[in-house]
Amino acid sequence: MHLYSRSAGSGVPVLLLHAFPLSSAMWLAQREGLSARCRVITPDMRGFGGSVLHDEPPSIDAMADDIADLLDAEGIERAVIGGLSMGGYVAMAFCRRHPDRLLGVILAGTKATADTEPIRDNRERIASTVTEQGSGILLDEVLPGLVGTTTKQRRGMVFGRVRGLVQAAPPGAVAWASRAMAGRPDSFDTLRDLKVPALVIVGEEDVLAPDAEAMVDAVPDARLVVIGAAGHLCAVEQPEAFNRAVASFVAEVVPTSG
Repeated sequence: MHLYSRSAGSGVPVLLLHAFPLSSAMWLAQREGLSARCRVITPDMRGFGGSVLHDEPPSIDAMADDIADLLDAEGIERAVIGGLSMGGYVAMAFCRRHPDRLLGVILAGTKATADTEPIRDNRERIASTVTEQGSGILLDEVLPGLVGTTTKQRRGMVFGRVRGLVQAAPPGAVAWASRAMAGRPDSFDTLRDLKVPALVIVGEEDVLAPDAEAMVDAVPDARLVVIGAAGHLCAVEQPEAFNRAVASFVAEVVPTSG
């Protein structure tokens, strides 16, 4: 499976995996702001952005294996793997399936618990509705939770940009990814088994990622960064603070990058 990706910079490879239902376009400020310190690689998950959606059954594990294939294609043995929201689910699956390819892990605005039955049912409802009626339901039900109160009140351009990214999401990819997320397992055992350092990032106003502290407690070597005045998409809402946290972590994990 060949994923389309955008890259910038050189040095320690840092793969950043995008949130649902966005694309690698959400990482623009990271490609610009981190490229002086590391090699930032931002793939589009299958079906989103420039990547093709194939007819495999929906699976977060398949998405994680796509990332391993991308590392192979780029000639990269080990990398820092980071993800926000859905990207965090894929990053944790990558930790479970390809632990020998990790330099470190960044988990932003995400959770390690499996979905409850009501959440799974809601993901299926969204998948079915998008398939039948288009992306309107995403704007009504998904978009409001993606950014924090501060962004809604004070950052009209940022909110507008996120809205545009949500509107651009192809219905087929949205449905596939919704079902993939619904089927994912609990990842706390994966976190407990991590042999590399982890950085957990959460927006202070994030209402969708409730267990950041529990995730930090589960990982043998982890640190938590809370980003103020940001919601779920903290990397988009407060890119400078997000980039500082990532740059500091990468320099710590791979000191030669400094």
